[in-house]
Amino acid sequence: MINETQRNTFIIAELSANHGGDINIALETIRAAKRSGANAIKLQTYTADTITLKSKKSHFKINQGTHWDGQYLHDLYSSASLPWEWHQKLFEEAHKQDLVCFSSPFDKSAVDFLEELNCPIYKIASFEITDIPLIGYVASKGKPIIISTGIADINDVQLAIDTCKEFGNEQITILKCTSAYPAAPEDANLLTIPDIQKRFGVKAGLSDHTLGIEAAVVATALGATVIEKHFILDKSIGGPDAHFSLDEKEFKQMVDAVRKTELMMGEVDYEMTEKKKLSRQFSRSLFVVDDIKAGELITHQNVRSIRPGFGLHPKFLPEVLGKKVLQNLEKGTPLELKHIDNK
Repeated sequence: MINETQRNTFIIAELSANHGGDINIALETIRAAKRSGANAIKLQTYTADTITLKSKKSHFKINQGTHWDGQYLHDLYSSASLPWEWHQKLFEEAHKQDLVCFSSPFDKSAVDFLEELNCPIYKIASFEITDIPLIGYVASKGKPIIISTGIADINDVQLAIDTCKEFGNEQITILKCTSAYPAAPEDANLLTIPDIQKRFGVKAGLSDHTLGIEAAVVATALGATVIEKHFILDKSIGGPDAHFSLDEKEFKQMVDAVRKTELMMGEVDYEMTEKKKLSRQFSRSLFVVDDIKAGELITHQNVRSIRPGFGLHPKFLPEVLGKKVLQNLEKGTPLELKHIDNK
């Protein structure tokens, strides 16, 4: 399901909080994601009470220079959460659109709920990578599991992977993720993607919070098998995530750029194709550049390496210099071995 072919990046449109509290907006967002070329739509399954506490203590107030500063966590998640009673209709619509639909659960009850909907993939959100019991419970379901690094250090990533494997689940994809909304380009550190593949022996991709589409293109070139990007039907809907989400037109531009990048990456190729052979005619070769009479010597003045490529390979120039020619050769004649006295 994820990365079914070698160069077929699995592109996820993240619905997140971009539903405006209206199921019709959520349904149309799924249709728009399909039109934009996404492979999947991802939901988030939680309630404010399953993810935090309703408290006005300072611990629960956001104050880190973010777009959401001044809000309390419970209030933010209350406005952002996707009603659980919508899930079945959203899964059904995604199926109609031939989109994979899956979700990020934030506690065991969400996992149990999603299992009833036959959720085919699970995503561990960036801030949940330290929730080892949750990761273990998700891994135990035997479905592919995608985990964003976000706030993680290398030990957190290793522990998350080890936990999945302890439950017999090796269908693991780790997404490089910068937990800033939006993330600055200089904080993307996309070279981490191939390092994840090499260091941990798992598939790697990108959960992108930068503005624009460039990070997705670079990540694809670096071998990402999954790209996840927040998607919104119309930015005028507003909401907690609208400011760093792509609309349908922008998302399609990203998908098109990723697909073009895949084509351009191609494969390792040194084969001499017919096209290359034809183009090779315009390479350099040895030509007579001044008239030479029979018996005269070849010099730098009368033979040079020039375009096109119908004469001897330029590597033979040191060998033919000082040799006599066997016949009159006019300027513009491709030099051949039959012209040269090798005695």
